[in-house]
Formats: sequence, C-alpha cells, structure tokens
Amino acid sequence: MAQSEFDLAALISSRICHDLISPIGAINNGLELLGMSGQSLNGPELSLIHESVQNASARIRFFRIAYGAASDQEVGRAEVISILNDMMSGGRLSVEWGPLEGQPRDVVRLALLAIQCLETAMPYCGRIEVSSSRKQWKIHGKSEKFNQIDDLWTAVTATQIIPEISSAQVQFALLPAAAKEQNRDLRVTRTATDITIQF
Repeated sequence: MAQSEFDLAALISSRICHDLISPIGAINNGLELLGMSGQSLNGPELSLIHESVQNASARIRFFRIAYGAASDQEVGRAEVISILNDMMSGGRLSVEWGPLEGQPRDVVRLALLAIQCLETAMPYCGRIEVSSSRKQWKIHGKSEKFNQIDDLWTAVTATQIIPEISSAQVQFALLPAAAKEQNRDLRVTRTATDITIQF
C-alpha cells in the first residue's frame, strides 16, 4: 500500500529529529564532563551554551512527537512534562499537563500540536492547561491578549485548505490532518481571553 504524503512527511520529520538529537546530546555530555573536571559552568559563555543545548534538545523531542510518525506506543507523563518544562523554561507561557498516566503517542501528538497552535496565538503571556476525561481531550489557553489569526482557527475545524501558511504556522495544517487520521472531531471555542481546543 502506498504511503500518503502526510505519512511520508512524518517519517522525514522523525528521521531529522533522530539524526539531530545525537550531536546535541553529545554537546550536553561534553558540558557535563567539563563540569565534572572542575570547569565552572557559571560563566556567561558556557551558561549560554548550556541553556541553548537544553532548549534545542527539548524542541527536538517535542518535534519528534508532534511532527514525527505516530503510533499507539505509550508516552509517559514524566517525559511529556520534562519536554514541556524545558521548552517553556524562561518563556512567557506556562503549560500544565493534567493526565496522570502515560498516553498513546498519537494522542499526545494531537495535544502537542494543539499546544503549539495556542502558543502561536498567545504572543505575550498566558497559561495552557491540558486535560483528558474518558478519552476526550481539552487544551485550554488563557491570556489577556491573543493574536488575531481568525482564518487559521476557522481552517482548523473546517474542510477548507488553509491558504498560504508560513512555516511558523504549519501546526494549524497538521492538527486537523492528524485528527482526521484518528477519526477525531476538532472543536475550537474562542472568547476574548480564552481559547479551548477539544478532540
């Protein structure tokens, strides 16, 4: 059976993330060895490298789940929280991951794509909460001000093709595609201070 373009794009993403995580891990190991040898990591240069490596590692782990090939393999709660904490460290947003148990990778993929959509819509500050009950998921974003991206939100829940998206907006195209593959209906509710994505 021929693979869809969506599947091939996911496999390419998985391959890129897989190949990048090793050299970034090696840089992190090198920093740890410097620390063990007595070299201070508190200087501005090494601190910047350390923070950048941590952030890059978190983003690759995030992208590997959100954009890579999905499966029913379980992703543990601790892994998801670690990724989100490292991603949002020192940033304007906080994310609360509610599910207490590990979750299937394909569902976590949807949640991470939804989080990234909300992140795009919340340029200043805010809080994102993820919860699930009886296999129904809710990703809720709260902020005093949102970006005006009405066309992207409309396209997420409509059958229309999203027109002229940028690379920074690709999650708005992937979220409905991934939901369709799982036979899940996406619902988006918006007010002046809240956006809720459910599936």
